[in-house]
Amino acid sequence: MNGSPGVRTRKQAAAQVPKQDGSKTTLNGHINGSANPRSSSEPTENIFLFYPNIIGYSRIILAIASLYYMPLHPRTCSILYSISCLLDALDGVAARYFQQSTRFGAVLDMVTDRCTTACLLVFLSSAWPRWALLFQGLISLDLASHYMHMYATLTMAGSGQSHKKIDQGRSRLLHLYYNNKNVLFAFCALNELFFIALYLLSFSSPTLSPSLLPPAPNQPGSSTQLGSPSHPASTFFAAPGSAWAMELARANKMDSFWPWVIAGVSFPVMAAKQFLNVVQLVKASNWLAEGDIEMRREQGLPKKKR
Repeated sequence: MNGSPGVRTRKQAAAQVPKQDGSKTTLNGHINGSANPRSSSEPTENIFLFYPNIIGYSRIILAIASLYYMPLHPRTCSILYSISCLLDALDGVAARYFQQSTRFGAVLDMVTDRCTTACLLVFLSSAWPRWALLFQGLISLDLASHYMHMYATLTMAGSGQSHKKIDQGRSRLLHLYYNNKNVLFAFCALNELFFIALYLLSFSSPTLSPSLLPPAPNQPGSSTQLGSPSHPASTFFAAPGSAWAMELARANKMDSFWPWVIAGVSFPVMAAKQFLNVVQLVKASNWLAEGDIEMRREQGLPKKKR
């Protein structure tokens, strides 16, 4: 039988039978109509395009640009690096204003902070090799402290808990540091300012960088350190009058007064920030150990050997 327009086969009729949840099943097995009205009626949010996260991407771009200029352009590098750090405060304001606080944004913010600071300390290690072990220790402490703290928060407090929500009973210092926005901003800003000041001093202070001292007349050999006024620009640039060579010449004439002032003012806060990193590392380790003890108690470990 060829069938007529008004006659349907049993298979076609069964395909159009509505289910109890209000949806219809088609012949290819797909669902016509959704059991979840939210997924069909409301658009899905794109977390990656939230305003705070876009600010975070801008920070990364500025940080990469500052790294590009870091070896030879101290002024340009310092400006780009400082703007990237200042945007760290703006993304939090945007997250609260637009109600776009996300776990992805929190992790992106923390990872950007750790990476930018680490890159600057790597440069300082190359500028002052005798202090390289100290800078490497600061990098390790910063990364270990924040990783342990983040992991302890996610493991012990649950995936929905922010790493900035610290119980006062666990640590009063960390509670004040993370919950008081003025304290958090001051510590982070002055900590970065200290390392920026050290970076500028590597180009301007003969006290810290003796290679910046001009060689004595008729003295054979001169320093090859980047930024040294005694190093001929023609060995680095095909055209000594190029923009890079002019920037290098201006860097060699940089006054070290203000970098010394900034370093002196920000040093106590930087030292306190490193102390807080130690406290954070110890508290996170103890928190994880408490969880391990509780887990072993629930599992009846150690089991007595027969």
